[in-house]
Amino acid sequence: MAWLGAYWSATPGIEVGDNATVRLDAENEPQPDALLRIIVDGQSIISEDGYVEGAPELIVEIAASTASIDLHAKLKAYRRNQVQEYLVWRVYDREFDWFRLRQGKYIKLQPNEAGIICSEYFPGLWLAPEALLTGNLAQVLEILQQGLKSLDHQNFVNSAKKI
Repeated sequence: MAWLGAYWSATPGIEVGDNATVRLDAENEPQPDALLRIIVDGQSIISEDGYVEGAPELIVEIAASTASIDLHAKLKAYRRNQVQEYLVWRVYDREFDWFRLRQGKYIKLQPNEAGIICSEYFPGLWLAPEALLTGNLAQVLEILQQGLKSLDHQNFVNSAKKI
């Protein structure tokens, strides 16, 4: 949550959610561990009763005993409802699966040569999985800061300010 909160604090026009109930459709109402959503002209809204309605752009699940559900039933529901990126931290496996929706299918994003996974939908949202796995939050946030200084993130921020 610190990682997403830091991104949120540096990026206008988005909102982070922690264990928020999401009404995806008539049959799916998950409560993901975390989410990022675009506030204006995004895929979701906040209903009058305080729920997220529609698909947030990014959903994060921390999966221990729920990994099978997170990588099958939830993945299918999120894909069907157009969640643009879906990150699953498989705790027992010490693995991260970061998916990007492309042409109706999830494609797993791969770390770059430095071992960093970079969001394609949220410019500057960079994650150092090895640092997170070893509990090195300082390094996780340092890598995020590098992403926040990127030209792509600055352009994203500038476009959000025009809305």
